[in-house]
Amino acid sequence: MTGPLAGDDIPDDIAEFDDDGGHTLEVVLLPQDAGERLDKVLSAQLPDLSRGRLQALMAEGALTRDGQLLSNASAKAQPGVYRLRIPAPTAAEPEAQDIPLEVLFEDEHLIVIDKAAGMAVHHGPGIPDGTLVNALLHHCAGSLSGVGGVARPGIVHRLDKDTSGVMVAAKTDQAHAGLSALFAAHDIERRYIALTRGAPGAPHGVIQTQIGRSAHDRKKMAVLRSGGREAITRYRVQKTFGPQEKPLAARVVCQLETGRTLQILVHLASKGCPCLGDPVYGSGPPAGVVREAIEASDLRRQALHAAVLGFVHPVTGEALRFETAPPLDMRTLEGLLARL
Repeated sequence: MTGPLAGDDIPDDIAEFDDDGGHTLEVVLLPQDAGERLDKVLSAQLPDLSRGRLQALMAEGALTRDGQLLSNASAKAQPGVYRLRIPAPTAAEPEAQDIPLEVLFEDEHLIVIDKAAGMAVHHGPGIPDGTLVNALLHHCAGSLSGVGGVARPGIVHRLDKDTSGVMVAAKTDQAHAGLSALFAAHDIERRYIALTRGAPGAPHGVIQTQIGRSAHDRKKMAVLRSGGREAITRYRVQKTFGPQEKPLAARVVCQLETGRTLQILVHLASKGCPCLGDPVYGSGPPAGVVREAIEASDLRRQALHAAVLGFVHPVTGEALRFETAPPLDMRTLEGLLARL
């Protein structure tokens, strides 16, 4: 087996350096190397890359064998020439970017915005910039709380990249501490509008479960029988679409009592009525007429919008409440569903 190094110690004959600062590593696996998990074999050859980092790079399409793209880290290793593309390192601190924001409220302590669907809150794997943090750094001209750390200044809570709606960010450490305390105590009004496949069995209710990482897919969250963290969602069906005895879709208002990662998506899916357009938790296709409505509405994400955010200003004590309508894609889809 060959065992190339990584980082600054990589010899020029086993690493190709690119103009953008990235480089490509080459590893040759022999017949005696075959049979074990691919990520395990390669991580042994690349000791400066963690197995998790290698898996993430594979998921991003960075590994090939003899020119063939490989993304399944658990696949069996085969003999051949493997090439791993290592992207250029990103800056530790996000840069300010002039990205338009829809500001609902702003003072010297905090800012409330209506986040667009498709905008990540902060950078992560495959998302180097174009985030809400980048936009806030420009808009607030450096006045953001540092409590969230270098990578997430001002961020108190998050919305999923493809979820639109109301968010608050802290501009001072005092506001950050106060907002964090409100979220921790669940003393925040948070309501979401979801368009779902089918409808919950009851017109209103409470979904109370444990949520944590799925044992079958660590990239997904799931309802767990044991472990995880308590998650509580109150819901109410506002409208149903299609036959009353068996609705094809519904408009459901969800109120968060807790704020677990992807809580609403996981909870609605657990009730057999996932958000329309959800590529991860929306198992099973909707009815044909609903699929046609999704295509006609140009919905390219899960149909979920954070419609209401209410809280007491942590510094001034003023009661604040913000409500926004779903964006055009969801409004168009709902209009089409109403014709069913």
